[in-house]
Order: sequence, then C-alpha cells, then structure tokens
Amino acid sequence: MADPDVPVGTTDDLASLGRLDESILLNELKHRYNNDRIYTYVGDILVAVNPFRDIGIYGQQQSELYKNKRRTDNPPHIFAVSDSSYQAMITGSAVGGKRNQCIVISGESGAGKTESTKFIIKQLIELCKGKSQLEQQILQVNPLLEAFGNAQTTMNDNSSRFGKYIQLKFQEGKVMGAKISEYLLEKSRVVFQNKGEENFHIFYYMFAGLSPEQQKKYKMSGADKYKYLTNGPSLSGVKRLKDMLAELTNAMDLVGFLDTEQDEMFSILASTLMIGEIELDANDDDAAYVKGSAVSSCAVSSVSELLGINEDELKQVLTFNLSSARGDVFQRNYTKHQAQDARDAVAKTLYGRLFSWIVNKVNQLLAPELSLNPSDTTEIGILDIFGFEQFQTNSFEQLCINLANEQLQYFFNQHIFLLEQEEYKSEGIDWSYVAFVNNQSLLDLFLAKPIGIVALLDEECRFPQATDHTFVEKLTQNFSRNHHFIKAKVSTSNNFSIDHYAGRVEYNANLFLEKNRDTLPSKVMQMLRSSTNDLVSQIFRGTVTRTGTLALQSRRKSRKSVKQRLGNRKTMKNLTVGAQFKNSLSILLELLNLANPHFVRCVKPNTTKAPKTFQDKFVTAQLRYTGMLETTRIRRLGYALRPQFADFVKRYRVLARSPKLAADKNGCVKILKSVGLTDWHAGKTKLFLKYYHQDLLEEQMQRYGESAVHIQKIVRGFLARCRFKALVKKAKRQEEEMNSYLLQMAKMSLDFQQKMSKIVQGDKKIPKAFFESIRRGDKVVYIESPASQNKAPETANKESSEEDDDDDDDDDEIIEDEFVRIKKNLFGKEGTRQASVHWFKATQSMAARDPSGVFAKWFHGIITRRRAEDLLTGKEMGSFLIRVSESRFGYSLSVLGETRCKHFMIDLTPTGKYIIVGERPVFPDLQGLVKYYQANPVSPFGDILKVPCGQDENELDYAELLADRRDKRGSGVPSSIIKSLKEKKIDADEAIYSTANGNTVTLSDPQNLGVENNARSRPVSEASYLYVDSELCRTNSADDVPPPIPERLYSGAPRLRPQAPLPPRGGGDGPQARAPTAKAYAPKKR
Repeated sequence: MADPDVPVGTTDDLASLGRLDESILLNELKHRYNNDRIYTYVGDILVAVNPFRDIGIYGQQQSELYKNKRRTDNPPHIFAVSDSSYQAMITGSAVGGKRNQCIVISGESGAGKTESTKFIIKQLIELCKGKSQLEQQILQVNPLLEAFGNAQTTMNDNSSRFGKYIQLKFQEGKVMGAKISEYLLEKSRVVFQNKGEENFHIFYYMFAGLSPEQQKKYKMSGADKYKYLTNGPSLSGVKRLKDMLAELTNAMDLVGFLDTEQDEMFSILASTLMIGEIELDANDDDAAYVKGSAVSSCAVSSVSELLGINEDELKQVLTFNLSSARGDVFQRNYTKHQAQDARDAVAKTLYGRLFSWIVNKVNQLLAPELSLNPSDTTEIGILDIFGFEQFQTNSFEQLCINLANEQLQYFFNQHIFLLEQEEYKSEGIDWSYVAFVNNQSLLDLFLAKPIGIVALLDEECRFPQATDHTFVEKLTQNFSRNHHFIKAKVSTSNNFSIDHYAGRVEYNANLFLEKNRDTLPSKVMQMLRSSTNDLVSQIFRGTVTRTGTLALQSRRKSRKSVKQRLGNRKTMKNLTVGAQFKNSLSILLELLNLANPHFVRCVKPNTTKAPKTFQDKFVTAQLRYTGMLETTRIRRLGYALRPQFADFVKRYRVLARSPKLAADKNGCVKILKSVGLTDWHAGKTKLFLKYYHQDLLEEQMQRYGESAVHIQKIVRGFLARCRFKALVKKAKRQEEEMNSYLLQMAKMSLDFQQKMSKIVQGDKKIPKAFFESIRRGDKVVYIESPASQNKAPETANKESSEEDDDDDDDDDEIIEDEFVRIKKNLFGKEGTRQASVHWFKATQSMAARDPSGVFAKWFHGIITRRRAEDLLTGKEMGSFLIRVSESRFGYSLSVLGETRCKHFMIDLTPTGKYIIVGERPVFPDLQGLVKYYQANPVSPFGDILKVPCGQDENELDYAELLADRRDKRGSGVPSSIIKSLKEKKIDADEAIYSTANGNTVTLSDPQNLGVENNARSRPVSEASYLYVDSELCRTNSADDVPPPIPERLYSGAPRLRPQAPLPPRGGGDGPQARAPTAKAYAPKKR
C-alpha cells in the first residue's frame, strides 16, 4: 500500500500518493471502480473507467456541484473538466497566453469517449446558462451524428466509425455557435461487415421505425433480404430502434433539417442498400452485364426511381466505361469483378457524401452570426476520435485509425513529457529526467517523405499494374530493418505487422490500393449530378476539399476564379484518402497546439462490455501503453503550470499588496512569498508551479475579491448617503427659491390686476360714437402683424429599417466552406408590438386554429405576463393559455401551477416547427404541442396542461392579429364567443379588445377601425404583409407613442387623416388617459 493511513480507493488524486508503482496504480483504480468511483485524477489529468451502466451521477444536482468550483472542492468528475476549461477560457489560467481551450479524449474503442463528449458538452451548456434554441440544437448534434456515423463492432456497441472535433464558439461566456470537423468515415462498412458486427445504426432505425407506408414509399423489404446487411437484422430490440428513430427525427427537426430534406435522405439511404441487390455477371467475352432476374430488375428500377436517374444509364455506368482519343470514342467493358467494385463504389460514395452533407448542413445551421467579431470570440474544442483498434482482420481503416491514435499519443507525450522536461533544462531548473516511451520514430515510419507507409501507398496507387501484394513487397523492401515493422512469415502473404504504442497489430493489405484510391467512374459522377433528386444532385456537385470533406457553398466567380477552381478540382481529384487523412491530421494538430489542452484518459475495464467486471491484465496493458505510471510520476514531481513572469504578475499582482510591482522575476517571487506557497521554482523567463498551486492562488484571489466587494459596499453606502444629504439640501434650497418665486408672481399678479382695473376705468370714458365710426368703416385701424416665418416644408425623414442589401457577392470561390449564420428579418425590429403583429399575420395566421379554421380556446393575443396571470387566477390547477410574445417572434405558454403561474417560451425552429425552450420534442403545430403536454409533464417541473383558459367576458384580445377585424367569423373567431355576445344583446362587431396601453377599443367604432359606418374595408390577404415596406417595422419612440398607421395597409378603405394629436403620457385624468392608437385617426371624405 502507498500509505497505511489512507484506505485503498479513497485517494482522488493519484499524484498525491507517497509511494507509486504499477500494482498500486492498478489497485487504486480497481477499488474505486468497484465502489462506483469511476473518475480519478492524475494531477490535472482525468482518468475515466467505463462502468458499462448508468450509475446516476450526471443529473442536475451533480451538475450544480461543478459550477465555478475549485478542482479539489468535489470528487473527480467529467463535469469538472468542463468547468475548468470554461473558467480558464473566461478568466484566463495561470499558464497565460492561450484563451482558447481544447479537451482531448482518448482511449480504446469502447472505453467511453463518445459518452464523455456528450457529458462535457452538456455541462458546458449548463455553465453558460444556455436555454436558447441554439444550445438545444448543439446538444442534439451528437445523437444526430451517431445515427449516421456509429455502428456496433465486436469491441463496442456504439463505436464511432469517424472522428470529430467540435468547436464551441463563445462571446463573453455565452455560446454563439459551433462547428464540426469530421475525419475518415469508414465507408467500406456500408457494403461489408465482419462477423458479429453491424452496418451503420441508421439502417436498422429505418427498418424498425418507419411506418409500412413509408417503407413502401422507399421500396424497402425485410432487413434479412439485403446483401449489404451482411449479418442480417440488428440484434437490438425493435422498440429501442424505433425510439431511436423518433429521437433522430426530432433532433433533425430541432437542428433545422427540412421535411423535404429528410425525405430525400431516407430515399438515398434506401437506395444505398438496394444497390447491393443489383446482380452482375459476365458473358463469354468476360464482359459484365446486369442480370435480368426479378430481384435484380426490381433493384435497378427502385434505385433509379429513388435517386432520380435513368435505368439504362445506371446499367451502362456499372458495366462499361467510355473513353475518347483523337476524336474517337472507345467502350471498355468491365469484368464481373470490376463491375461489382463499381457498384460498391457507388453505394459507398453515396453514403459518404450524404454524411458529409449532414455535417455541412449542421455547420451552416449552427454557425455564428455574421455580425460576430472573430477577435472577440473564444472557443472550446472537444476531440472525440476513434479509439485504438485491433480486430481479427485489420484493414486500411484500422491502419488510419491507429495512425491517428499514434498522433494523439505523441501530442500527449509532447505536452506532458517532452516539452515540459526540455523547458526545465532551458530554464535552469534542477530536474531528474523521467523516462517515457517516445513514439516519434513510429510516426516517421508512417508519415516520412519520400519513404513512409502513406507515401509508398500513394506512390503505388499511381501505377495501373500495381497490386496489394506489390505494395507489401515494397514495404518489406524498405522497412525490413525497422524494429516497428514485422514482415509476414510467408512471402506470398499480403499481411504485415506494426508494433504500435498500444501493442502489435497485424494488417491484411487486401483492398488497400482500392480503398486508398476511392475512385468513382466519371460517368457515374455525371449521372448523379444530373439527378432529379435535388439532394443527390447537390451533394455530387459539391467540391471535395484537401481534407476529404465536402464544400457546398458557392459564390459568383470571375473567369480567373473558374480556372483556379478547375485547377484545384483536378488536384484534389488526385488526392488519395491517405493523403486527405494526413492533411486533416495536420490541421487538427495545428488547432490543438493553438489551445490550452485538458486531457481525459478513458479506460476500458474488460473485453466483454460487462458492468462490475474489472480485468486486471487487460487494464494493466492499457495503463502501460498510455504511459499512465510515468504520467503520474511527472505530475507528482513536475511543474504543470509554467506562466511567463509578466502574465503571472498581471493576474496576481493584487496578492502582493504593492502598488508598484515590477513585472519580472522579483515581482513574481514577492507574490508567491506573500501568499506562502512552497515547492516552486523561478526560471529565467517563467515560473514553475505545481498543478495544485493554481487552486491556492485562485482561493486567495477569491478572498481578495470578497473583501473588495465588502469595501465597495461600505464606500458605496457612504457615497450614497452623502449624495442623499446633498439632494435634501438642494431640495430645501429649491423649495425656498420656489416660495420666493411664487411670492413675486403673486405681487406681479396684483400689480397687473390694478393696472387692468385702471385701463377698464379709462375705457369707460371713451365716447360710444368712436366705436360706431369704426364699425361703419370711417376710421380704420391698421395693426402691423409680425413677419410670418416661413415654415419649412414638413419632410418626414423616414429612416428605413431595412438593412442594406449586401448580398451582391462577387468574391472568388472558396475551397473550404466558411459557415456564417445570417439572420434575416422581414417584419421590423424584434421586440416591438407592431413587428410581432406583422410577423403573426404574415407567418402564423393558421398556427393556432383547429382543422375547421377556428382559433383554439387556449389561444390569446399579445397580452402581458401579468394579464395572463390575471386570466388564470382562480382557475383550476393546470389551467393554461398560449399567448403571442411581444419581445420576440414566438409564443409564451402560461400554466397555473400548485403555488404560482409558470411561463415557458415557445420558439420556432429554422424549419418553422414549435418547441418549448429547454425541452427536446419538436412539433409541426401548436395543437400537437398542447396535446403532447396534456399527457406528458413539462420537465423538470412536472406541470401538465389540463384546462385551456379562454377569453375573458366580452373580450377578444387577439382581434388586432386578424387579417380583417370586422369579418371575425371568417378570421377564426370562435362561434361560441359571437353567440355569447349576441345573448348579451351585444352585436358581434361591438366586441372589445385590449390596446398596447391597457385601454379597450370597440371593434365597430369607425374611429378605431378607420372606416365610415357605411364603408367596409377590403380584407387584407395574409401574403400581402410580406411586401409592406419598412414603415411598418419602425420602432416606437421613447415615450411609447405609436407611429402613424400607413395608409397603404388598408388600401381598400377610405384614406385616414389625423383627428387630434395624442395627449402626452400621464395627461388627462390619469396615466391611462392616452387614447388608443386607432382613435387618433378619423375617415377623410373623398
């Protein structure tokens, strides 16, 4: 045991153990695992052991524990990694220099990397208090990509068959967007799976979850009928798969995929499986042809219909190729084997391009807005890449996957061992070297030029006569003396072995050249580009970038850019899969090196994927090849924090309590001594601190911060009291001045009264004849009027709210897509009543109506939260209403709970569907949303919608939202309201509605409607509101006086003219005396 006083398995940080060797490290992890403590620290590195079950430590209560806390405040947890990276991004860490953060998650396949990624993203969204639709969209990205990019293997039931790097963009701590980079999708899985493995999840979701009508539409039959599902139907339960499809379609709705796009996606997926049913054979001349059997003919017909291509053309591109030379066209027939390869290549390319399009679409929908300044943004990247793999048969994909893991292991070694120990030496720190396994020589074996495995594979692919065996011979010839390379014992074998950092792996080179070339006949590309299926045509017109991703954004191009594009396209066409993957790894490492890394090491406890099972030998092997023992030693002895002197002083100078502190070594030493830290070193240019020193420093900073707040509270209170005294003194002085002024006014008034009295007495002495002569015109008195001022013409400087149209895009074409979210608003400034009314009339006029066209009982207009609460007061618990929001384009749900009214925001997804913010289900209409939450609680509050709350007596608060207020029956006013009004002997046109300031207006009042009694306005069509100009979109003035109603809004009604100016706020009999907007206008006679 490391320490007899400390029980085994209770140490959260293994770097703090007194004694440490391999057996102690293993024993600690085993005891913690058996007690459901699956997380352990090694310094600032988190070790996570996969429990293969839900142990209930990821709820809201646990999430709250890891918000803005020190690492030592709580037990080790994946949420703590999110918190430390988020706080380092917001406040900057002691290391300094790098505000961007990256979280590198590594481990074997099945060790829990994908689940760890989801938990990290979930906690990051919690930390930035994300409740908007964007955050909910980001949370749905992982389930969406898992369906199309994950599959069941012998090592993992949910194995990632691609790599991804998720970049979350932040501004002032709030997430503003996201971008996903994908790496090396295993497309070969589409056409073949090893024993005990499955195809991608999405295919099994479709068989279990699509309705019989949908399966008929997509020409689908049983899962056991398809050759591309090598091992038959999925072993997972049908109910689970059906639920997964429902979750997937909901995620696509929430992220923003249109219904038509989803339909086209399912068509492509169904056709991909159907391609495998096309049967090929060869005639006596060894020329391939498509067999005419019933199965094959049906497959050709179905594929052609689903993809929108010609049947005959499909048969031709699968069986022969046309080439031209000197004006002559030659037909080169495929052999049976070549035709089968062409068929499989079409299926793999279809799926691969569809997956790249999905990632591209997600990036477009989650991109930051155009107005976001890149210099003001920071980011946290999460790397979830395929784990190290070793199967019974290892092919080209496993070679690339294991190369990626070698590169990540080198990145880990470089940061933890190599760079750190070199820095000790250069800074003159007394240090005993810690040995570690450096895999640089193994990376050179793969990536060196011109003699490396990847370079030799690319070279061999350029020779038409080259085979997989000649490639293996070339490897043996060049690397026979390399201790990492082991040739096969039999010279005719296509096998070879590599000693990786994680162990020896034997590779089978069959199909290496074909998979690396990944070519598709040119005629196939032409056929698919001309498809009548819009999605198929789009994804095959896109450009493949140098990293193998799909670029779809197009711009107007000059002739020069067209030539450049053609040249680039030709270059990229020649790039092999290996070269693209090598480029993508290079770019990934650049991104990682620009950020401050946080490491999560995932460990797989057993090979059977069983809970509560810990295999010592298997875990020991993982600890060895990941260098965990050496990592623990260097974290215990080394100095993980190495800030520059200036960075350290800038952040912690307040701790020295010295106003003039030099930003040099002496200043740093003074700070450290004032805090009382020990076991640190000062080098030539930077400090060397233990990983736990930062927690101690931040604790001191927090104490100083609390003291500063207390001082500020006292000082601000004192200043406020001083200001109050000054205000009281000033008020008394003003009171005295006012009294003096009133006395003067009274005296002046008395003097004026006396003067007027004298004038009246003088007027009495004037003879009456004088006034009569004036009346007769004998005497005319001319009074010179003051010169009239020329009135400036009243020109209303109408400031258009329409934004300048900057869509004139003449930039040259880009190879890599730049994802920017552009927010277009046709309805005016969001947050004004007029804009909300305009938005509702233009887009939502049928949203809250039942199939008969009548507004639902629970629907209300633009009313305040307080008004909603008044309507619900006294009602049964669970009563609810949905009102149109004024502050944004959306709705609000108000529910009467047990103790109070609760309000939830209802937003629209990019596809126009409805979702309660913070919830996952998406609905095509409000009726469906209400029906769902009448049966299911609004989590996490448990409120269920029970009784709809209708209109108050004699009130119609959504009247202003109607296209024609007078035609209420045609506009969706419930007949029950009209009937109730008639029973009370109130004409239907006499109903009242609430105005913006709380007054009520009678609908039939001509001054309110803007029409005469005998005139009836022409109904305004819903579509016409899309063309009303920017005058409708102007915001209200500071005193809330509404702008004039544009005459062209009611083009069929008599023209309106101002009747009287609106009284100011608070005028008349009280604050509510201001007239409604419509009352300020009266009809103008023609």
